[in-house]
Amino acid sequence: MKRLAILGVSAFVLAACAADVPDSGQGVGFNDFAEFELERARREAQLRGEAGPTFSPNGAIVTPGAPTPVSGPAGVNSSDLAAAGIGAQASGGVTGGGFGAPVAATSQTPLASNGDISDEQDFGAVASRESIESDAERRARQAAAYQLIEATALPDRNGNVGPNIVQYALQAPNNLGESVFTRSGFNAANKFTRNCAKYRTPDEAQRDFISRGGPQRDRLGLDPDGDGFACGWDPQPFRTLASGN
Repeated sequence: MKRLAILGVSAFVLAACAADVPDSGQGVGFNDFAEFELERARREAQLRGEAGPTFSPNGAIVTPGAPTPVSGPAGVNSSDLAAAGIGAQASGGVTGGGFGAPVAATSQTPLASNGDISDEQDFGAVASRESIESDAERRARQAAAYQLIEATALPDRNGNVGPNIVQYALQAPNNLGESVFTRSGFNAANKFTRNCAKYRTPDEAQRDFISRGGPQRDRLGLDPDGDGFACGWDPQPFRTLASGN
């Protein structure tokens, strides 16, 4: 019993001597750090015999004799913003209205001095250097330089290139499917299919057809309906081009 009483008194003494543990959940914020820096700066100023810094209304630390900070993040002054290209002291002739303000381009900026960018869409710029008379003179020069080349006849082809199917298409009196010549022969349909398959294009078949005596003669059966056009060759595209329609 005596031993239990001694242990209880010891536990009470140890609890009374123990220091309070701070609540770590609150954390250390920016204000605590700023106050620490402010106090340290004040002590250094007192050692030098100078006035200590204070807080500005926007939360920045203001040191006597230093540039007045502009509206922005705490601790950022106007000289720092100017070095970053922000504010009235920014280099390059660019002006602004403080932190986050829009930057206005002046005549010193590359945009205004770039001669490669056309200003023809700027009415004020064009009106300052052009007039009704000068515009009329320019249009007259452009009209004088305009050349209209008249179409001419196709030159005669040199060499043996085969029958001229273009000329044949323009001179033929009938259209595709209109019979003009009499055809006869045994197994005409099979002969037409077999022999026309030997040509790569209808134009090639028509040239060979004419070179073999067509359209009057058709020994290969390329024109069974007698319209004068071999393997379904159609003269109409050539006639359309020649008429300009």
